[in-house]
Amino acid sequence: MSDTTQSLDLSAVDAYLRDHLPGYAGPLEARKFDVGQSNPTFLLATPARNYVLRRKPPGVLLKSAHAVDREFRVQRALADTDVPVPRMYLLCEDDAVIGSAFYVMEHLDGRNFAEPTMEGETNATRTAVIDEMNRVLAALHSVDIDAVGLSDYGPPGNYFERQISRWTKQYRASETGTIADMDALIEALGQDMPEDDGQRTLVHGDYRIDNMMFEKGGTRCLGVLDWELSTIGHPYADLAAVIMQWQMPPGREGRGLAGVDRAALGLPTDDEFIAAYCARRGIGGIDRFGFYLAFTFFRMAAIIQGVYKRALDGNASNPERARMLGQYVGVFAQNGLRALRG
Repeated sequence: MSDTTQSLDLSAVDAYLRDHLPGYAGPLEARKFDVGQSNPTFLLATPARNYVLRRKPPGVLLKSAHAVDREFRVQRALADTDVPVPRMYLLCEDDAVIGSAFYVMEHLDGRNFAEPTMEGETNATRTAVIDEMNRVLAALHSVDIDAVGLSDYGPPGNYFERQISRWTKQYRASETGTIADMDALIEALGQDMPEDDGQRTLVHGDYRIDNMMFEKGGTRCLGVLDWELSTIGHPYADLAAVIMQWQMPPGREGRGLAGVDRAALGLPTDDEFIAAYCARRGIGGIDRFGFYLAFTFFRMAAIIQGVYKRALDGNASNPERARMLGQYVGVFAQNGLRALRG
């Protein structure tokens, strides 16, 4: 049985797949992807085809976190929609097999952009990739959740109220020291929350370019990945998450567009991206966007605090990166306050 996030019990995985996955045949090799801070992700290679395995990390975990069963369910439900996702093969909820629940899905043979500047690409490619990102986001928020069987995928009520409560609890559970800006942001979000406008859609929860796979040599999206934070909620949270990421510094750490001459690279402004999204969904505009942006900064701060705490506890998927991320909790909180006030 595997007791680490860094490796798999290959013999156990091989035996399980032989019994449960039609068409599977070994020998089996595995390699852990560097990405995937929350749920460790592995490439499974066989002579005939490759697969991807995502597992819940072992050890003591925060309540409701690392729900690989939800990831599996939502991607399977989206199989016949306009939202591209990998094919889901099987879900194993028996911890006895490798030490924690896992699922196996299709390996998408495409390319991934680590950051929105897409270094080395042409302006035409950058423009088309970001427009495809916009199209997929609008398609996601247009999915008929009743028709695909996801109407019960999230509780009713005010999504932001629910999320702020949830992530405040998660943050407090993983808190390693007092961060005044985070405390101030939590209080301000509760006081400045807009009235619920009744929009209730499927939301991804971590929608950004590095969680998408695109075709090789093209700009079509092959699949949206990493659905752990998905639920039924408010679509503006996903839209604001894109804008939040772009406000971070460029490069492999920030993966943003702060200070970048976007026009010179063929990239849209925040307002242009938002306008294109609204046009695709038939929305006239978005009031008080600063609140939604502040919320996404808050949620990301809470998430990386949890990643940092797992690193201290020895359960992080990538311990070195997790410790580095922990330094940015206060920065995200500051940015959230700035968005809310500005």
